[in-house]
Amino acid sequence: MTSTAYSRQSKLPGGGGERRLPPRLMRGLASKIEPKKLGVGLIAGCCLALLTYVSLAKLFAIYSPVFASTANTSALMQNSPPTASKPSVPETEAIPPQETLAGGGSKGDAVDLPEAAGSEEPGLPETVTRKDMPVAAGSDEPGLPEALRRKDDGENAAAAASEPKPSAKEGEGEQKQNGGAAAGEGKMTCDENGVDEGFPYARPTVCELSGDIRVSPKQKTVYLVNPSGAGGFDEGGEKRLRPYARKDDFLLPGVTEVTVKSSPSAAVAPQCTKRHAVPAVLFSIAGYTDNFFHDMTDAMVPLFLTASHLKGEVQLLITNYKPWWVQKYTPLLRKLSNYGVINFDEDAGVHCFRSGFVGLYRDRDLILSPHPTRNPRNYTMVDFNRFVRGALALPRDRPAVLGEEPGMRPRMLIISRAGTRKLLNLDEVAAAAAELGFNVTVAEAGADVPAFAAQVNAADVLLAVHGAGLTNQIFLPTRGVVVQIVPWGKMDWMATNFYGMPARGMQLRYLEYYVGEEETSLKDKYPREHTVFRDPMALHKQGWQALAEIVMKQDVSVNLTRFRPFLLQALDKLQE
Repeated sequence: MTSTAYSRQSKLPGGGGERRLPPRLMRGLASKIEPKKLGVGLIAGCCLALLTYVSLAKLFAIYSPVFASTANTSALMQNSPPTASKPSVPETEAIPPQETLAGGGSKGDAVDLPEAAGSEEPGLPETVTRKDMPVAAGSDEPGLPEALRRKDDGENAAAAASEPKPSAKEGEGEQKQNGGAAAGEGKMTCDENGVDEGFPYARPTVCELSGDIRVSPKQKTVYLVNPSGAGGFDEGGEKRLRPYARKDDFLLPGVTEVTVKSSPSAAVAPQCTKRHAVPAVLFSIAGYTDNFFHDMTDAMVPLFLTASHLKGEVQLLITNYKPWWVQKYTPLLRKLSNYGVINFDEDAGVHCFRSGFVGLYRDRDLILSPHPTRNPRNYTMVDFNRFVRGALALPRDRPAVLGEEPGMRPRMLIISRAGTRKLLNLDEVAAAAAELGFNVTVAEAGADVPAFAAQVNAADVLLAVHGAGLTNQIFLPTRGVVVQIVPWGKMDWMATNFYGMPARGMQLRYLEYYVGEEETSLKDKYPREHTVFRDPMALHKQGWQALAEIVMKQDVSVNLTRFRPFLLQALDKLQE
């Protein structure tokens, strides 16, 4: 049988003439050639298979999570693409290695960290909400405190959540456990230039901190991780403050003293139990803060000046805590801070922040002026009034204008007083104002701030004898009218600086009426030869106690003949 496997004619080497080989010779030659070609093919196939296997193994080593965790593939991992789902945790985070990351919580809320050894707060959650971690140092958003630079830092932090990298350095590991900053020096700057020419009341020291800040209310101490020790600390590495916004030697012993302590490292600072993604403001409501004038001048206006630029993203810590005071001003506090107030006197945790203030900046009483340190944003009392109206939902930002509506009667609110400096002929004054065309209301300011604020905001003219009641002018619509009745006793400086200049700073129209000797109740208590009549300034020189005992305890009864033109001026100002 003839084979057809190699049926094509072949040439012999040498190019001679063609001749067909015998069949037996062809079969012998084919039997010798076939195994060689098969061998070459097998070798080539094996090489190709080996090359394919090595390539696939390399790719598998790069992208496989099993191979990625081995030390043998570390060189390959350097070129692996970034994984969006699990980036490394920044050095600033403080998540213990065994913790599970949870996704709950609202942006900016405090993060509860696991209970520290020796902590007195059992029951803290075993998970950490990474949504609320602060912005890391080195943020590329200038002009705002570190903890406020990203409004959506909760989401950014959640996207970056991952298992922490083990640290080879003991101090670094301790810092991570306590929530400290891995980089960046702690900083403290204090404003201690509290005296202005012509203003007799010195302002208290205020300190602004940034970096790794740990607030321990139980120890009445704010720790600043500050290896260099720089920043105005004393020889013991401390700065002691009484964070009440009025520097009064009589009052300050009653204000809780807070120590800012420079800590040489994160390892020796107390461990965080709560971390906050917003700055802190620590202040006192001791002193005179049961008086509405001082509630505003020593607390709310300074707090506005210190914290309003943070747009609610700030945590308030209050010492000398008074529950009734916090309740009374809850609407204003909520407008300034989106978070619940921390009672600094009773909290047992350690609260950690990236920036904060100890104390409050303040200007003069009910006055805000541009200043490079205490008021760099140039806030005015008009801004404060807008803030108050917004917090209390007061609708009127302009008073009535005479002649705009036929038959319209402008509204006058007369503030009565139950204690000293009463307006003894209040009914006659109210009747005279009504005769001139005012719609008159008489009311005494009470503890319900929103309710009384609404009454004031509904008025076009506010009339009162010198005293804390005139502070309610903050609720008047801009361009409203204030009439101050100034008692006897050279009270012009106090009347002008406490209420007259503030009224003008609030863009209110202002009138003041000075009581004569015959209009004060002092004439029934002291002879005309008494110092209060002969030389009232001598009483001022004796200090506040002499004024409080004599001048401030008088009542007044205005002469309607003298007073009526002032009521007419108030009407005229509503036509301007």
